[in-house]
Amino acid sequence: MDLLTNETKEIIAYQEMITRLRNRIEDILKNYRPVMNGEIFLSGEDVCKLLHISKRTLQQYRDDNILPYIQIGGKIIYKESDILTVLEQNYITNKTH
Repeated sequence: MDLLTNETKEIIAYQEMITRLRNRIEDILKNYRPVMNGEIFLSGEDVCKLLHISKRTLQQYRDDNILPYIQIGGKIIYKESDILTVLEQNYITNKTH
């Protein structure tokens, strides 16, 4: 019967596997967006990243009624489907004649 220590190849392999799994789970949780009634809700930070805009620009889009949003207390969230609808409505094709 062999003695297993933290320096044993098998133990090191298991520790590395656990570390990889933990990192993967953390990545998944960081990007996880819960679905409520089939709808995904995004934070302002998510929308800024998605549209490559600043927080100030996002604020201006709200002020100008460009992007619909939900405000509950001090928290503002956005429906992913609303963001996609706004993008589709503002899609401009290159018309060459």
